[in-house]
Amino acid sequence: MKISKNEVDVKMQIPGAILRQRTDFGDATGFGKIGAEYFSLSAGVDTTPLFIGLEGDQCQCPYWGYVLSGNIVTTDADGKEEEVKASDLFYWPPGHNVKVLEDAEIIMFSPQKEHTNVIEHMKEKVKN
Repeated sequence: MKISKNEVDVKMQIPGAILRQRTDFGDATGFGKIGAEYFSLSAGVDTTPLFIGLEGDQCQCPYWGYVLSGNIVTTDADGKEEEVKASDLFYWPPGHNVKVLEDAEIIMFSPQKEHTNVIEHMKEKVKN
């Protein structure tokens, strides 16, 4: 699920401030502590080989984030692709792979235990 800034509902507008909110933007129930991540990704990065060995050969951690710049496409377990680009908010549910189409800077929030496990898995893949 992704949404551009202009599609986020304006909840309040006063001189000098516009407050936008999208409710029901994913569910973090039962995940515990949340980590914050800032990723700088180059065009051509593809997580597919890095996720081999994880359940379904896909990342099983959910992410909530914002694209500062660039262009990224995710593919879910059913093969559905979704593109996110600068100024998009996004939610990536468990069961996805990521390809970077254009150099990107993103901010993400995720359950820290689950994402740490994914990072450790990727670090092992890069060693081999």
